[in-house]
Amino acid sequence: MRTLFTLLLSALAAPATAQAVETSAANQTNDEIIVTARHSGAPMWTIQTPKGVVILVGEIVAVPKATPWRPERLEGATDRAQRVILGTRAKVSPGDILRLIFKGGGLTKLPKGSVAADYLDPKQIARLQALETRFEQDYTRSNFLMTAFDLLSKRLSFNKDTAADASDVVRKAARQSKIPTQPVGEVRGEDMLDNLFAAAPATHIPCLEAAMAATEAEGQVVADRGRAWTEFDVPAVMANPLEEALGRCWPWTNDSFGPALRQIWVDAIRDATAQPGVTLAVVPLRILAEQDGVLDRLQSQGLSINGPAW
Repeated sequence: MRTLFTLLLSALAAPATAQAVETSAANQTNDEIIVTARHSGAPMWTIQTPKGVVILVGEIVAVPKATPWRPERLEGATDRAQRVILGTRAKVSPGDILRLIFKGGGLTKLPKGSVAADYLDPKQIARLQALETRFEQDYTRSNFLMTAFDLLSKRLSFNKDTAADASDVVRKAARQSKIPTQPVGEVRGEDMLDNLFAAAPATHIPCLEAAMAATEAEGQVVADRGRAWTEFDVPAVMANPLEEALGRCWPWTNDSFGPALRQIWVDAIRDATAQPGVTLAVVPLRILAEQDGVLDRLQSQGLSINGPAW
């Protein structure tokens, strides 16, 4: 009886010991992946779960080439992840493209017979006219969203001489290593175009104001944003005039798309915490770190989040 009892104890103890060793090895591997990812220079947060870890990489678009970050480290972390979550995928049909070609004027111009002064207050129109003079442009009839994009892309040149974005790096590495990848959600091109065509000109004024502020700002706002990003100074990135402008333009501020995009990320990350191993998600920094953003919402749900202050 004693021998039988000893054998039963041994049989029960053996799986527990093996599981402990396996768990310890898995935790060590997870820690190594986290360290590798952090060394890339991109700000990130981790959520430890009973089954693994979720790594959230805070992405900014158009990272300047001069920004000292190491994308190859992020590639290395991706190679060892079990799954990857990337941004929303737009499903665009040939019909959507044709519609944009033939009706695109409704997006680029203000409604027929109207000009910028019909919507802007005297202070706003004075700022816009000053920028028109400075850059020898005429924004009188231009849709405010298009004017904002022109100021940011052509005058401020925020997307010139840029390196690969974090999502591009992770997508390529995952494809090469055959790591399962999923978009956080999908948006139909038809819905996006309907939303844009239906938007009243006044809804784009906050975007225009922010774009004017970024263009008027003194100093190297583009370089400063990239530097703050690699220094994990998230509040400085969020307060940067360029990041402010990008975050105040469509679709992030749209009443239909904005809240839905944020909730999609919250749900996807919450689901990932139930998955074993390492999940690596590349998330727009703005919706991660803004007030009542993804990090705030996840934390309010009781998840313990480790990473830089936001």
